[in-house]
Amino acid sequence: MWQAVYAELKDQGFEMVAVAFDTAGKAAVEAKIRAADIAERPVVLARLMGWSEDLWARQAPPTYPCLIDQGHEVAERYGMRNVPQAVWIDEHGRLVRPVESAGTYDMVPHMDRETFEVPEEAAAHGLEVRNAYIDALRDWVRHGADSRYVLPADEIRQRMSGPRPDDVLAANHVRLGRYLYTQGELARAKQHFNEAVRLCPASWNYRRQSMMLDADRVGELNGGEDFFAAFDANRQYPYYPEADLGLAEA
Repeated sequence: MWQAVYAELKDQGFEMVAVAFDTAGKAAVEAKIRAADIAERPVVLARLMGWSEDLWARQAPPTYPCLIDQGHEVAERYGMRNVPQAVWIDEHGRLVRPVESAGTYDMVPHMDRETFEVPEEAAAHGLEVRNAYIDALRDWVRHGADSRYVLPADEIRQRMSGPRPDDVLAANHVRLGRYLYTQGELARAKQHFNEAVRLCPASWNYRRQSMMLDADRVGELNGGEDFFAAFDANRQYPYYPEADLGLAEA
């Protein structure tokens, strides 16, 4: 679906780069980057992720760059705590919108955990959230620096929270965990990932690294019993905070 958005905007000077945060590297994401038959994906995912019928019908394998960031360097630089999140960077290399959910609505509290079906009201709101984000993106591509969604520097600084001491310590535990994983020491790696989760419980990027590195789980959808148990235990931290598009219009 992002390919449909990219195809619509690419001739207007727009570039898109997708980054997969996977410590396990290519093995975790290869099949998802270029699925053999993307049209076979269940339509229930369209409702779950808030995609319109139009964009869903135009789904296709991506032609924009798709990178695999084993070290999660992009996430650390921009303060990303979950996926999908996005930042907007203009043609001068300046950040014009800091990290935020890329039009994603938190469906987990509403969905059936067996079928992934969601009620009509939740699906409608998810569609509204997704469309609002994509329309904002279109406005930025069309109007550039004059877009009402481009944030002033002081607003960007206000929205970006600097690292706390626990964030710095957690990042070091994660680096140790990644190194130990590359050395085949999964149990010791997980100890460090789990400590990072304890220090930064709102980071699902850290949590996934602690949950999805066993050989039989690499590349799986993070949606099993342990995922839901972690979600239920951490409801005070929004899984997908909605992008604050309204403040940009003020």
